[in-house]
Amino acid sequence: MAWSEWQTLPLRSPADAAVLAEILDGGQAFRWHRDAAGVWTGIWGDCAVRLRLAAGAGLQWSAPAARAAAAGPALAEYLRAGDDTSAEADALPWRSDPHLARCLAAFPGLRLLRQPLGETLLGFLCSATKRIAQIKQMVALLAERQGAPLDAAPSAFHRLPTWVELAGASEADLRACRLGFRARHIRATAQFLAGHPGWLEETAAAPYPAARDRLALLPGVGAKVADCVLLFGAGRPEAFPVDTWILRAMARHYGLSGWKPAQVAHFGRAHFGPRAGLAQQYLFAWERRHRE
Repeated sequence: MAWSEWQTLPLRSPADAAVLAEILDGGQAFRWHRDAAGVWTGIWGDCAVRLRLAAGAGLQWSAPAARAAAAGPALAEYLRAGDDTSAEADALPWRSDPHLARCLAAFPGLRLLRQPLGETLLGFLCSATKRIAQIKQMVALLAERQGAPLDAAPSAFHRLPTWVELAGASEADLRACRLGFRARHIRATAQFLAGHPGWLEETAAAPYPAARDRLALLPGVGAKVADCVLLFGAGRPEAFPVDTWILRAMARHYGLSGWKPAQVAHFGRAHFGPRAGLAQQYLFAWERRHRE
């Protein structure tokens, strides 16, 4: 495959290599892979892009030559390159929260991605009881076996299947992608969404509580998955997903031992404010780095 020349992507709030890894491979998205040279390759929508950090040049990108013209603006949107994410972090209540202050200092430049909503939903429907590496494997198989190639080359990247395409797949086809019981939920969700065009877009535009409740109507979508979809796919920073890492963080650093996920989520939104989801990413990153 012919790739374009490397080009610099101006990033208003730059990140170092460790923080870039946390952004791309820390549980927000599941289609990024890093090679031995530190180059990341990722796919979303109809885009395939390579990223690297170059000394003195910041973040650089390259794309398949035939798609490079569209890839640049799409990447800037995906990474929210023009947004002042440092100012967003500074607006969090770190001045009165010593643990949050530690987290912000440890991951300067951490940001929330702006991903396609349907892809985000599919990725997190795969996430139940699975680690990031396993989710990535399932998503890769769904793209390879159910999605269309991005171009005609035999080794082309594949986009993820649409919900209409997934609605036509059998449960056995989906189980062949190592989905296990998740195949049933994904197929049922696909059939619902295929029969209700525009439903996801209407959900994304609804007020946060209504959007969360609507998503929770889909098979396999609980409170955590709904919040992940809204935070990472619908740009709703008030969403505060609660998983085992966040339960641990809130018990260890905020005295919430024994609290139920719904209670922790309510506390998170109240304590961290309208950007609670960004605070959640800092807490999540800290707990995974200090997992011992």
